[in-house]
Amino acid sequence: MTNHHENKLWDAKFINTIQKLVPGTPLREGLENILRAKMGVLVLVDNNQPLMNIVDGGFSINCEYTPASFYELGKMDGALILSADARHILYANAQLVPDSNISTTETGTRHRTAERVAKQTGGLVIAISQRRNLITMYLGNLRYTLKDITVILSRANQALQTLGKYRKTLQKSFARLSALEFADLVTLLDVAEIIVRVEQFNRIAREIELNIIELGHEGRLVNMQMEELMSEYDDMELLIKDYCVNQDQKVQELVREQLANLPEESLEIYNVSRILGYASTPNVLDLPVIPRGYRVLRRIRRLPMSLVDHLVSHFKTLHPIYHATLVELAHVSGVDEGQANIIREGLKRVREQVLLDHYE
Repeated sequence: MTNHHENKLWDAKFINTIQKLVPGTPLREGLENILRAKMGVLVLVDNNQPLMNIVDGGFSINCEYTPASFYELGKMDGALILSADARHILYANAQLVPDSNISTTETGTRHRTAERVAKQTGGLVIAISQRRNLITMYLGNLRYTLKDITVILSRANQALQTLGKYRKTLQKSFARLSALEFADLVTLLDVAEIIVRVEQFNRIAREIELNIIELGHEGRLVNMQMEELMSEYDDMELLIKDYCVNQDQKVQELVREQLANLPEESLEIYNVSRILGYASTPNVLDLPVIPRGYRVLRRIRRLPMSLVDHLVSHFKTLHPIYHATLVELAHVSGVDEGQANIIREGLKRVREQVLLDHYE
């Protein structure tokens, strides 16, 4: 699964950069040609002045980028300098001279230079090692080795299978939770357990999303399967809105962020209950908790979130909403007689479906 460190790696800038290097792009084709020829190359992708200050010598080319010209010019010993959009080759056989005081964990000369240049400039530097036969990209302080498409596809397909199994388990867990909610028998343990499962599900899905990005145009089928597995899926936000102690939206957003950033080894029920705002006492997981009703109400078709908010604000929890008369529902701000009937009948259908799913 994708861990917290990897989530930091895949920020917006990194994703935008790696999309220049996915299979099917001209730059990746040129890099693959050099890789297949078992050559080494150092590539700087940018033409900002701070970057050019560390470039020494070389030939000014300033020609349109093509995989073929990139391959031929890559046969020279020095670095290739490309424009920021990777559409032009600016220099060939150039020497990159970064600050030698910048720390590096690399051993080979080419990779040590690449890491230092990236750290010094914040730009994108790509290195291919003749010996290791790998494409390594450096972006600022980040380092990432591009994977072969067959490896990414294999990982994505395995993750899809795991996601499918998690989805089936989650569907049963949600049916059980909903049944407990209608019976007013939910404990904090029930909530914490399902939040752990949902977060695990989300992390697998996030890993697949990253695989899809790396696959480029080859990720279309994986993306279609992913979207099917994620459809009609109860999301984390509604669970948090139902059970977080604090009802402030900003606090709940922070709770979601804290759950997403929990290291894998810390994703467990006591930490979840603490993040939701409950006291860290020995028997806290036995505490009865009452849903506000967001998750159940969102299962009613044609019921917008604005009306769900009004209902919860008016009645506070799920049970009074479920047992309310048409007249009582119509007293809620924004709810007319027709909508009151939709809510009442909708909740009955949801309860019947929940009981059917839970006991089948």
